[in-house]
Amino acid sequence: MSSTELPETRTAAAPSTSRPARAVRVADGEELRSVSLPGLTLTVRARPGVEPGLPPALYVHGLGGSSQNWSTLMPLLADVVDGEAVDLPGFGDSPPPDDGNYSVTGHARAVIRYLDSRGREPVHLFGNSLGGAVATRVAAARPDLVRTLTLVSPALPELRAQRTAWPTVLLAVPGVASAFAKLTKDWTPEQRVRGVLSLCYGDPGRVTDEGLRYAVEEMERRLELPYFWDAMARSSRGIVDAYTLGGQHGLWRQAERVLAPTLLVYGGRDQLVSYRMARKAAAAFRGSRLLTLPEAGHVAMMEYPETVAQAARDLIADHGGS
Repeated sequence: MSSTELPETRTAAAPSTSRPARAVRVADGEELRSVSLPGLTLTVRARPGVEPGLPPALYVHGLGGSSQNWSTLMPLLADVVDGEAVDLPGFGDSPPPDDGNYSVTGHARAVIRYLDSRGREPVHLFGNSLGGAVATRVAAARPDLVRTLTLVSPALPELRAQRTAWPTVLLAVPGVASAFAKLTKDWTPEQRVRGVLSLCYGDPGRVTDEGLRYAVEEMERRLELPYFWDAMARSSRGIVDAYTLGGQHGLWRQAERVLAPTLLVYGGRDQLVSYRMARKAAAAFRGSRLLTLPEAGHVAMMEYPETVAQAARDLIADHGGS
């Protein structure tokens, strides 16, 4: 499952007729590059370690997110890892995959292909929500690529989804995404962002005015992408499909096969992944550590970055830090 081709890289700011004019935000200390693989182009946001030789880390975002979701956490770990956050195909600044595969397995293959192409040592792998399901599949399929695993509200199958998660499930139904796009065509980017924040944060009031402004600018950029709703719908369908898989391909079965030391982070106010799943996850991932944050929502690494960073730092220190 490995590949030997070396990716070509270029700066994401380079002119391209296939991308909108709006620039993707790059925080101080970050570097953005585009990695070309056969049939796949991925944008990678790098936060180099503070000194050479630190072990690599890779961060994988959730549904509708991007590598920017990790911009708060990455600098807090820059003294222990050399960090990179990937935009999954069709999200952030990564274009859709040539094969149109937005399944959890398709996203996992994209991550695996990227890691294989870099030819580096195993990474400290982080995943949130959809990215948590993707990271779980990567760690189970390719244990040689993963040194430790940190999952923040991973999207693992639940028997009874919370009502607040139903809109995400409905996006998977053919035609619903396009109908929703038409229904909400008059919504402003700020209205959309505030809706997302109320769903993903335990306390939306923790978002600063500057953070809100950046989020609105990013929403404006994404709404200009012709594939925005298609990527959302197909990836939502991919999550639903993954939830229905049984046997060795089921996500819970794969969680049991993960060999990497694992940190699980769950928020008590998470409206998308139920807090009650924390105990089941802790039992599935052998020898895992569990961090529960009663006031956090779905994106604890953005709401409580210092707390998540300390837990991740402890895991890394105990299992293959520099």
